[in-house]
Amino acid sequence: MNEQSERSSQSPSQIKRVLSSPPLFDHEKLDVYQLELQFIAWVTDLLAEVSKSAKGKTAEVCDQLDRASLSALLNTAEGNGKRQRQVRAKFFDDARGSGTECAACLDALVAKRAANEERILDGKKVLVRIVSILCVLVDRFDTLGQMKEAPVEYSTGVPREPQRVSYKTKLSRTRTRTRRKI
Repeated sequence: MNEQSERSSQSPSQIKRVLSSPPLFDHEKLDVYQLELQFIAWVTDLLAEVSKSAKGKTAEVCDQLDRASLSALLNTAEGNGKRQRQVRAKFFDDARGSGTECAACLDALVAKRAANEERILDGKKVLVRIVSILCVLVDRFDTLGQMKEAPVEYSTGVPREPQRVSYKTKLSRTRTRTRRKI
């Protein structure tokens, strides 16, 4: 069994390390980062196949798929290096968006008849895992209230009416009137 068919026959539940060296940076320890590397390796083989069989009609889709898969990886790495919670969430959200963009590019390859659904199924399974993990990371780092205590409801025994909010705008004059001298 050669390396390419071994890679395409892997179950998405297995996270096989693409890099053989031990992780040196924190982002290399993330499962989602390893899955994104695995997806890039898988998609590189797919792009080579597609470029041989369907020249010209898929160049834009292949280029976009290549860039989106790299963008997901790079945004995950950069986001994991940020210290502020909401900045981290933004990068993880961008990576999630690139992951869904990859899925759309795979669908476009099927629509353009450059690949069949069975060929892209393994890649889409990996993408589902990637996007799911990134959604959890976004939720984990985007919520401001997560670090605070839950609000406590105090009761005074007096029934409280709910506050009503009026969305009507007040009309105000933008000019001031000047008095005429008589």
